[in-house]
Amino acid sequence: MKGEAWLFTATALFFGVTTAVYAWLSQEPAGSAALCVSFVMSSLVAAYLWRQYRRGGERPEDRGEAEVREADGRRLYFPARSYFPVLAAAGSALIGLGVVQGLWLCLIGFGVLLPGVLGFAFQNLDRPDTA
Repeated sequence: MKGEAWLFTATALFFGVTTAVYAWLSQEPAGSAALCVSFVMSSLVAAYLWRQYRRGGERPEDRGEAEVREADGRRLYFPARSYFPVLAAAGSALIGLGVVQGLWLCLIGFGVLLPGVLGFAFQNLDRPDTA
């Protein structure tokens, strides 16, 4: 987590400096607002990653001399076959098309997306080691 936290911290600092310079040199509020939102979003991700690093400590991925066998088994489980990614992708595509074509298609997209997201969240409840 430490490497990812440093990466997003550097990204947030970059967007912060770029926002300040852009707002000072240009008179365009849209670009300044977009850069400011990018700064806030990368700062939130960096704060979350630093918090997780402090909570969980160092992972094997954070050390250069770590062995593959040191990995935590819970993080390595992936379901063999799942249709929930297809549902989530189809629902997202229908929502995107619904924004352009009409509200009815957007509502259908939300109806398709909801089972996909819920399936992602609850597909491993029968495995006690993945909770």
